[in-house]
Amino acid sequence: MASLVEPADLDLVEIPAPFHRARLSAKQIFAICAGTALEVYDYLTYAYFAVFIGQAFFPSDNPTNTLLASLGAFAAGFITRPLGAFVIGRMGDKMGRKPAMLFSFMMLGVSTFALAVTPSHAVIGTAAPVLAVFFRMLQGFALGGEMGPTTTYLVEAAPIQKRGQYVAFQYVAMGVAGFSAGLIGVILANVYDDAGLRDYGWRIAMLVGVSIIPLGLILRRTLVETLPEQPHDQAPVQKPDRSHLRTALVGLIMMSAGATVAYVLGYFATYSIHTLGMPANVAFGATTLNGLCGIVGSFAGGILADRFGRRPIMIIPWVIMLVSIYPMFWMIATYKSVAALYATQAVVGISGSIGAVTILVFVTEALPARIRSSMLSLVFALATAVFAGMAQFNVAWLTDYTHNAMAPAWYVLAWVLLGLIAMMFTHETAPARVGEGEVRTQ
Repeated sequence: MASLVEPADLDLVEIPAPFHRARLSAKQIFAICAGTALEVYDYLTYAYFAVFIGQAFFPSDNPTNTLLASLGAFAAGFITRPLGAFVIGRMGDKMGRKPAMLFSFMMLGVSTFALAVTPSHAVIGTAAPVLAVFFRMLQGFALGGEMGPTTTYLVEAAPIQKRGQYVAFQYVAMGVAGFSAGLIGVILANVYDDAGLRDYGWRIAMLVGVSIIPLGLILRRTLVETLPEQPHDQAPVQKPDRSHLRTALVGLIMMSAGATVAYVLGYFATYSIHTLGMPANVAFGATTLNGLCGIVGSFAGGILADRFGRRPIMIIPWVIMLVSIYPMFWMIATYKSVAALYATQAVVGISGSIGAVTILVFVTEALPARIRSSMLSLVFALATAVFAGMAQFNVAWLTDYTHNAMAPAWYVLAWVLLGLIAMMFTHETAPARVGEGEVRTQ
């Protein structure tokens, strides 16, 4: 099948050699990945405390209306992600990766802190929900511009033979953040009663996440810029051509598929309890396993992508998911077995994480440096906010509409198949496998 991503698209010689010889310290890698980690931490913290956040900002005689209003405020953060991706991602291409990373991380810290200390409806009335929605949208704006510059920086600053491993730290950070959010939530739930969780608990959880912002900003300031300097007599080209738009489209489909799989796995706890009637401790155990599988799969994906190339390590895990998802979901739905539930979580979680890391490396490498930050930001924001962001709602609606516990399997299978089709139109981007000539020019 013909590739939509041609070798000419592979911008393997734009980054000067000194950046590949530089070594990032563990602290600097932590600072780069902290924004992605805080995104996941914030997402899960809000989801965990959504009922109590709703009581604080959207009190109502109807608990369902309160919860829906709270979830609506949460969803507002996704609306502004594409805008943040465009503004901050473009900043990364025009002003540099480092200024964009500093700006998005600072804005993320300010908005999250402001939301955590916003007085409740009982104190300031209708101003409370207005401020809550505003700060959620500001968070979304900052998060929309976080992934593009940071992943671009990791690819450009990493040793050329370890790009996959460096990018994998983004997803490892997500797994660690998810585990931390669950642990802090459990601790606070055991310390406070419902009133305490409404008044203090969720605020404390958010402030714990914000506490990494000052250190992250200090460490990000120590980074060396990787944006290639343009010759003084040449104006930088800012608009992508058709080949780059094709690359972005293929990347959008693959990233949307990967994010959808991840979001449906995150729905497993609700699915297990609400649809299958399994005990809550079993369901939350599956969620914990999902986080651990994400960490393992991300590490493995980065190493394998560097060793064997991007294309096979994108395709093989997705083929495994394609042939295993239906029988595994069938066993879960038929026997309501804990073993089947955990096995499905492990197989899909590890396979999906391996593929997700490799997809991210591929898309970043396939875009030229002059538009890499902005295009990657937009692709990732659209994939998560527009397509994958509706995954859990769609799965819940389909299950209820069809009265079929297998509905999540069909939904995931459709996205896996779509992702595999997109992968057939890709070209290898791993420098060591594109050609020895390009590698020697690095």
